[in-house]
Formats: sequence, C-alpha cells, structure tokens
Amino acid sequence: MNLADIPGTKKKEYLKVKVNELETNGKVKNIRDLYRGISDFKTGYQHRTNIIKDEKDDLFTDCHSILARWRNHFSQLLNVYGVKDVRQTEIHKAESLVPEPSAFEVEVAIEKLRRHKSPGIDQIPAELIKTESRINYSEIH
Repeated sequence: MNLADIPGTKKKEYLKVKVNELETNGKVKNIRDLYRGISDFKTGYQHRTNIIKDEKDDLFTDCHSILARWRNHFSQLLNVYGVKDVRQTEIHKAESLVPEPSAFEVEVAIEKLRRHKSPGIDQIPAELIKTESRINYSEIH
C-alpha cells in the first residue's frame, strides 16, 4: 500500500498502527519483526510481480503456471534417467593424495603430543599414546 494513495485520516490511522506494531515488537524483544517493520516503514510498499519464463521463453504471471513450471523444472533436474542399475556402473577408488607416514614421522608426532590436553575425536588421551609408544619402542630396541 502506497501512503500517497491513502486519504489523510486513513493515512494517520495506518501510521499509528505501524508505530504501535513497532513499539510492541520492541517491548517483547521480537527483534526480527521489529527490524522487518522498520525496513518496511522506511521503504514503504513495494509491488512485486512474479514473472517466469518457460522453455520457449514465454512469460507466465499467474501463480498456477509458475508453480507448474517450477515443478517441471525440478522434476527434470532431479529425476536423472540413464543408470538403470547401480551394479552396472563402475566404481573407481580414488588414490590417496597423502602418502602413508613413515615410522619415524609417527614417532616424532607422538613426541610432540602435549600432556594434560583434551583427547581428540578418538577419545584417547595423549598420555596413553605416549606411554604405549614408549613401551612398544623399548620392546623393539
């Protein structure tokens, strides 16, 4: 609704209602609606036209045609035909981009672990890893 189209008294009533809505949203700490109302209050009513093109570049404006066009678009996009059976497709295993660490690199990484820190995703404390590595290392040598 454009404020210029509203006669004087109705315009005042409209503004009074909008200000009351803003005050209420501010009091109840409904920040989202408060800022949305302020934004709407600043810009005023913005008329939006929904227009969409079909495959032939014809324009549609009615909501039923627009919904049908989107339904058709996403059904074509998401319904992929061509692979009838998953077993027919070849599955390629990607090669590792990072080479396996050497025993020396593992030992150095274990020595760098800091004690009294939170365990990682495996929930194994650094103290346990360090103790195990010393036991295994002393058994080897």
